[in-house]
Amino acid sequence: MDLNQFKIACCLIFAALLAQSIDATNVKYCGKESNYPVKVSTVDISPDPVVRGKPATFSIAASSEQPISGGHLIIDVAFFGFHVHTEKKDICLETTCPVEGGDFVIAHTQDLPAFTPPGSYTLKMKMVGEHGEQLTCITFNFQIVFSSGVADS
Repeated sequence: MDLNQFKIACCLIFAALLAQSIDATNVKYCGKESNYPVKVSTVDISPDPVVRGKPATFSIAASSEQPISGGHLIIDVAFFGFHVHTEKKDICLETTCPVEGGDFVIAHTQDLPAFTPPGSYTLKMKMVGEHGEQLTCITFNFQIVFSSGVADS
């Protein structure tokens, strides 16, 4: 291992330790109603902050009081409070279906265009069951930056 590889390895270890000490993304339920059948425990964003022009993965750890055999996610994104993007995803493409009652993870990777403005964003995600019933609704904030500050290899 040469000196540059050693420095990069040390930086990655430090970043991993720092990431473990930082609180997970602050998640809020939509509105005052939070008695949803699906409870969200954490949202992990990688990388955090998100780098424009690079893929970002949003992993949502949740639990369900009931089995989920299908449905969809409705994702709305706002930039400094202004709506900028909406998409609808099949739940079964983001996690393994059927989801039995209990813990599960929804993971979605999004490639962000290089022209995405840096700044503060808010994501609102509604999970709707196959019969149109709302299973959960959450919001959380995230940041998009120009670059990660680490040289790309």
